[in-house]
Order: sequence, then C-alpha cells, then structure tokens
Amino acid sequence: MADWGPVLIAVVLFVVLTLGLLFQLLGHSRVVDFCNMRTSGVSILVHTIIFFRLITIFLIAIGVHITTG
Repeated sequence: MADWGPVLIAVVLFVVLTLGLLFQLLGHSRVVDFCNMRTSGVSILVHTIIFFRLITIFLIAIGVHITTG
C-alpha cells in the first residue's frame, strides 16, 4: 500500500505554479502576467511561498491520502 496523495498534489501544484507557464505573479509589466516565460527573483520567491503554503494546507490541515493496492 502506497500513499500517492503527497506525490500527486506536489506534481499538480508544481505544474500550476511553474513560473510563466499559466501565470506569473509580480511580472515585469503587470502584477499578474499570463503566458510570460520571463522571471524575476521576487516572482520566484512569491511562487515558492505559495507552493509551500498550499502543500502544507493540503497535506497537513486537510490530510489528503490516495492509497493503492
């Protein structure tokens, strides 16, 4: 029996929060840039904080578990 919840949530959040793929917070010209493949240090920091807050909420506070077997 393996718990795939943390793995799937981390992969989904990583894809959604990849800088410039869907959106970028604190972009170069606007607060939110869409489909922009340019990044900045501040934008990387903001997306990292959002990632760790969301993964903490999903895994610890809500307790998402997906088991196989």
